[in-house]
Amino acid sequence: MALHFPRETFFDRIRAARKRMQAENLDALLLFAQESHYYLTGFDTAGYVFFQCTILTADDRPPILLTRRPDLVQAQRTSIVDDIRIWYDNEGADPSIDLKAILEELGLAGRRVGMETDNFGLVGKNHARVQARLADWCRLVDASHLVRALRVVKSEAELRYVREAASLADDSLLAMLEAARPGAFEGDIAAAGAAVQFRGGGDPPPGGPVLGSGDRALLVRTATGYRHLDEEDQLTLEFAASYRHYCACLMRTVAIGKHDPRQERMFDITLEALTAMTAAALAGNPLGDIDQAHRRVFDRHGYGHARMAACGYSLGATFRPSWMDVPPLLFAENGTLAEPGMVLFLHAILIDTPNNLAMSLGHTLVVSESGAPEVLSKLKPAYRVCR
Repeated sequence: MALHFPRETFFDRIRAARKRMQAENLDALLLFAQESHYYLTGFDTAGYVFFQCTILTADDRPPILLTRRPDLVQAQRTSIVDDIRIWYDNEGADPSIDLKAILEELGLAGRRVGMETDNFGLVGKNHARVQARLADWCRLVDASHLVRALRVVKSEAELRYVREAASLADDSLLAMLEAARPGAFEGDIAAAGAAVQFRGGGDPPPGGPVLGSGDRALLVRTATGYRHLDEEDQLTLEFAASYRHYCACLMRTVAIGKHDPRQERMFDITLEALTAMTAAALAGNPLGDIDQAHRRVFDRHGYGHARMAACGYSLGATFRPSWMDVPPLLFAENGTLAEPGMVLFLHAILIDTPNNLAMSLGHTLVVSESGAPEVLSKLKPAYRVCR
């Protein structure tokens, strides 16, 4: 069985989820987020893009997984779930019918049932089906927050996987910088970074990389169409490395071929901002303090127009399409208190559109029990010209 934590760890997590369910007077919880499946049971699949649901009751009855036939063996060999039910593809198939049959079997008619709606595993069509099937049969409430709140603070076992991902991210960045030079093809740069991660035992990251030169160096999202770098250029790299699905991110902008004093000044200011942000990531502080530090530095230097409105987010074990594990998101008004074991990606980004210049820095950290956070990258940021 391909479990990446001891079986008892999953049972402990289920007990913690049930404790929260009972506190919120939930009789059952419908899990649609693939991250929740992985966290509570170990179930590891891309099949969430169709329809799958784990039914977790507030009492001690075993969880039940409803999934498609192609995921049967997957669930048997990657999860602790013993009771696996199958819905079959056919013309007009509606898995909400199968789901209701399980809930009827569990005696949940008229009961208070939580449902995860804020995730990539429950598309609008299926959400509408479930609502139509169950709205007048039981009391459905949104419980998207319940398992997510458990996942935000990482155990030491989880942090070992995060640190492994961070080590892969460092190696990946070095490989991409080595491949970056005038005339280089962006696809070759991306491939160099990916090869290091795979050879190191990492997983395909759940998004990106965000890699762009020239005009595209100012983009903060992936866009298709790799190009060759000009003799004088700029290159932005933002990417995640993933190990056992746990992610660590890095971000850098580098000059290509020639030093640019304007961009070097942007680097100095961006490094100042990232340093201030990191210093604010202390246990007990509101997460909004990180973004307030980010804004203060950029605004003081006259770059308020070029910064972002948020400066990072939580990371964890995530699946496509995104490595972002939000909430929490790092914006100025966020009053959520930082807790030891939170894993945060902090990014300081300047997009100077009038001058077509970008400068970005970002790293992953762990909030510590006391004192400064643990920055996971071992690579010290520096203004770099790749030649």
